[in-house]
Amino acid sequence: MTYEGVLAKMQTEFGNPIQYYLVFENSFLNVNQLLNKSIEINFVGYQCLNCGKKKKIFRQGFCYDCFYSSAAVGDWIMKPELSTAHLGIQDRDLAYEEKVQLQPHIVYLALSSEVKVGVTRKTQMPTRWIDQGATQAISIVEVPNRYLAGITEVALKNHYADKTNWRKMLTNNVEQIDLVAERLKVENLIPTEVQEYFYSQKNDLYEMHYPVLHYPTKVNSLSLDKTPQFQGKLTGIKGQYLLFEDGTVFNIRGSEGYVVRINV
Repeated sequence: MTYEGVLAKMQTEFGNPIQYYLVFENSFLNVNQLLNKSIEINFVGYQCLNCGKKKKIFRQGFCYDCFYSSAAVGDWIMKPELSTAHLGIQDRDLAYEEKVQLQPHIVYLALSSEVKVGVTRKTQMPTRWIDQGATQAISIVEVPNRYLAGITEVALKNHYADKTNWRKMLTNNVEQIDLVAERLKVENLIPTEVQEYFYSQKNDLYEMHYPVLHYPTKVNSLSLDKTPQFQGKLTGIKGQYLLFEDGTVFNIRGSEGYVVRINV
């Protein structure tokens, strides 16, 4: 069977194991069903996720022009502490920024390689953790806006990583840490204005189980720009990566906006 469309991050369904779906304009594919099967991925072209034009992708599925103009990729996305909607100050589009920034956000600890701290909108739990390939995650605080989450994350970056080591995550080289105990250590590390939101007793430890037949010992990242045609046996899915028998890994989210043809 052949599927063709623009890559966007895989949609997920929390379960044991997690279910993954590639969704195209006219079709969708349950990727779990492809485990232990040979699939072929062919690069067809580009299509910006924002303007829809067939322009080369610059970052995050956006062409160059859209990346520097769209409110959906403002600096506050990657750096929540730069959020200003709570002050009524616009970055690119205040209406959009108020919609996204002025809603409950979670600051969390997650195990994807080592313990990392991160921020997500409450509505994105546990999707955010699945996308990062975390095996466990726990909330630290729930705050009413993105700015407060951002300054909390900044305070904790001095003590925890804020990025996932993707190679360790994909080889399942994950530290074993008691996140419930770890959460209790951070109460005195978070900003004063966030102390009232601290979770001390809430039992909300999430565990994620991924559809992986076996983990690679070494990984080699597939770039469609360098390798426009690839064929291999799918042996796992973790985070937003497809894992193949030969150690090749393909980051779906890192290839958003690429038009592909997939033969199964």
